[in-house]
Amino acid sequence: MTRQPVPGEKPLYWIGSSLKDITRFPSDVQRSVGFALSAAQYGGKHPAAKPWKGEGPGILEVVKDYDGDTYRAIYTVRFAQAVYVLHVFQKKSPRGIETRQSDVALVRERLKVAQRDYEERHA
Repeated sequence: MTRQPVPGEKPLYWIGSSLKDITRFPSDVQRSVGFALSAAQYGGKHPAAKPWKGEGPGILEVVKDYDGDTYRAIYTVRFAQAVYVLHVFQKKSPRGIETRQSDVALVRERLKVAQRDYEERHA
């Protein structure tokens, strides 16, 4: 069943395995990420959403600590008519707060996919 959009709400698109990946997160983490994404869909910014360094403006991340683990969701609000979730993952970097290069590369690639998808849907 497809949910009908509410006036003023931008559609939310999940790139790659992002939707499947978030279903593996604890429900508290899913809820926190969901609140942040909902705010983005209405043009707002959740207090937990911070700029993600690496791909310039319009890329945000939500970081949620839960039960000794850290979870991240990276999404973009660059597009006027949609929000795209680029990557969600459990942080496993062996070096403090630094994000693994494989995750950075995946975000970069999925941003390109989102750009192509947006152009197809909203051209």
